[in-house]
Amino acid sequence: METASLASPLCTSPAANYGNYHPLKSSMLKSPKRHKKLTSRCNIGSTFCIRNGFSRKTMAVSAAQSEKDFVITKKKETGERRIVVTGLGAVTPLGDDAHLFHTSLFEGVTRISDIQGFDCSEFPTRIAAEIKSLSTDGWISPKIAKKADKYLIYALVAGKKALVDAGITEQVSGELDKSRCGVIIGSAMGGLRVLNDGFEAIKVSYKKMSPFYIPYSLTNMASAVLAMDLGSTGPSYSISTACASSNYSILNVASHMIKGDTDIMLCGGSDGMIIPLGIAGLIACNALSQRNSDPTKAARPWDAKRGTNIYAEILGGSLTCDAYHITAPHPEVVGMVSCMKKALAQAGVAREDVNYINAHAPSTRLAKNELYKILDWPPYLELQVQRKLLPQSR
Repeated sequence: METASLASPLCTSPAANYGNYHPLKSSMLKSPKRHKKLTSRCNIGSTFCIRNGFSRKTMAVSAAQSEKDFVITKKKETGERRIVVTGLGAVTPLGDDAHLFHTSLFEGVTRISDIQGFDCSEFPTRIAAEIKSLSTDGWISPKIAKKADKYLIYALVAGKKALVDAGITEQVSGELDKSRCGVIIGSAMGGLRVLNDGFEAIKVSYKKMSPFYIPYSLTNMASAVLAMDLGSTGPSYSISTACASSNYSILNVASHMIKGDTDIMLCGGSDGMIIPLGIAGLIACNALSQRNSDPTKAARPWDAKRGTNIYAEILGGSLTCDAYHITAPHPEVVGMVSCMKKALAQAGVAREDVNYINAHAPSTRLAKNELYKILDWPPYLELQVQRKLLPQSR
């Protein structure tokens, strides 16, 4: 799997080629136009358990003088570690089962409906993809569940589910070298609800401030708490690059493992923005749909030797920045194109071999992606719109 992240503050553009490892590859090769335009900003947390594999023969792609041309050359066998995804965890409006979540995305299922978490009757946007219910029993302590921000709760549950899915039981965990285990969980906003509660408390008195106000509002708290719970003493930090936070986390984890820093890591991202402050802020920057009467159409974007289940292999990735505008992509999408080409080059994957792209697709007026036209992708390419859950449109 190669991932590409474009870091305009409110934009990410991941691309993945799952090769022979992905259990749903056959369905990805089909090209039904199932890409319904759905959704609005949502609460969500997702985590991957990633492990090192073994040396492999690699393909290197070197760019010719023209960036549009590629020369694929075989590279001699190296000792570079293979990095594979062996566990998945998710907490989403579509449920807290990662496999059901994945299937629901491809089927175009949406959970966007009227916001129930607070009174938004005066807001122009009154719909969102909320997580209506989530049981934390057996996953996190009642103390943390009571005091922590939603984004932290989602990350903790998703992270532990990923470990279970990867077969990391308590016995297995006890046999691991914890100094070679780490956690990187990204977040765009961190503890926004905790921050909001603090703003309200200080209006009354400083004595009303919670001692958890600072720690639980930090974006790195999800990684820190997961590391403490798991006893992982390897790299543990957070990355905050707006909607690209999770992709940056994945690539940083892969980098640590390729360099030999770690053997097992958790990575992913989490946010919980459906509160008055979050929704109002997105409305102010003209980033949410106001199609309240028809929520489902609110957005219109276009190690195997151990017997471990392998979902994907990370072959390479790239990070770029448009350096153009805080929310709008470059009109010629140069950053997006460059990012994807660099990711393919590092992964040693030819453009023609890509059969699936997961696009950010915020569906704002200025975010009209011309990837098919600019990159001349083949017609059988599967393009999935990530914003099926998180509409930012009119």
